[in-house]
Amino acid sequence: MPISELKLAKELIRRPSITPKDAGTINLLAKNLRSLGFKCQIINFKNIKNLYAKLGKSKPNFCYAGHTDVVPPGNIKEWSVNPFNPTVKNNKLIGRGANDMKASIACFVAAVSKFKAKNKKINGSISLLITGDEEGIAINGTKRVVEYLKKKKEKINFCLVGEPTNPNKLGEMIKIGRRGSITGRLTVIGTQGHVAYPHRANNPSNTMIKILKKIKEIKLDKGTKNFQPSNLEITKINIDNHADNVIPGSANAVFNIRFNNKHSSSSLKRKLNTIFKSITKKTKCRFQAMYEVSGESFLTKPNKTTYMIQNTIKKITRIKPKLSTTGGTSDARFIRKIAPCLEFGLVGKTMHKIDESVPLPDLKKLTSIYLNILENYFK
Repeated sequence: MPISELKLAKELIRRPSITPKDAGTINLLAKNLRSLGFKCQIINFKNIKNLYAKLGKSKPNFCYAGHTDVVPPGNIKEWSVNPFNPTVKNNKLIGRGANDMKASIACFVAAVSKFKAKNKKINGSISLLITGDEEGIAINGTKRVVEYLKKKKEKINFCLVGEPTNPNKLGEMIKIGRRGSITGRLTVIGTQGHVAYPHRANNPSNTMIKILKKIKEIKLDKGTKNFQPSNLEITKINIDNHADNVIPGSANAVFNIRFNNKHSSSSLKRKLNTIFKSITKKTKCRFQAMYEVSGESFLTKPNKTTYMIQNTIKKITRIKPKLSTTGGTSDARFIRKIAPCLEFGLVGKTMHKIDESVPLPDLKKLTSIYLNILENYFK
């Protein structure tokens, strides 16, 4: 009997896998996949559970990727239901992870079970790469599994990432790339002193203001055919000063840049450091800059599988999905190093929100889309 996407989605949501906790989700998935004949490898990296499951051994290998970890529910009193007691109300499944992205995983597993029931033999293999470390720092999840698969010389021919990609309606958008993300942590060091004697001090806040104004005014680019313009946002400004009559010795700021493929994290670091050096030299201050790169920008050039998936979605939803690179980062940034990939899942309007939900008709449609993708891929 085919696996029910609603039943499996509820079972997954019922496990409070707030990142980086697993709460039994990986074992639950492995149990369901083993019942379909998958060979399951549970791969642990520093207490993070990951799963690589595979059905068949021959080529080509079509992979589905996703994550079982979820963000915290916030104030539970604001929810209309217990976020970890999945409930159907007004024809919607409500619960933390319903949208991002346990229901999508359940839809793919249900699609595979239906595909297997209709096809005794697969002209290739189907795999799932599922992590418990996507919503957090994403170090011991997909990134490490990709490295593991490379060492094992495991070949993935195409990967579908099940993130919620649609803005308003199922079928609107496929992600074929993502902007890169770099966070900068800047400290400007001046000379502490008494506010009544500013000539004896060097206020770093003045220099910090000049720097932040300068980097915010930079027009990094105008965008490209596939990407929106890169943008820099200042997210924190802090001076750790507990006295009102003291000029501080240092000032701190944090900023983030979402950048397209006209830049790399290295080129942006060089550009920023040149600005920091120039302004602090003029003001006789010093600076320290630290950077965290969560991913480089990338674009998966559309191929016949991309267009097949686009046409499959259009056939079922009657909407031709736009090929897009908008939004934040995803685990596709790691997978694209070993396989061409795209992202398609549910509507993302309620992800990370109170009363996160998915309409039941969308669950059925997404299962149907995934089933049709498998049937067309393995023709």
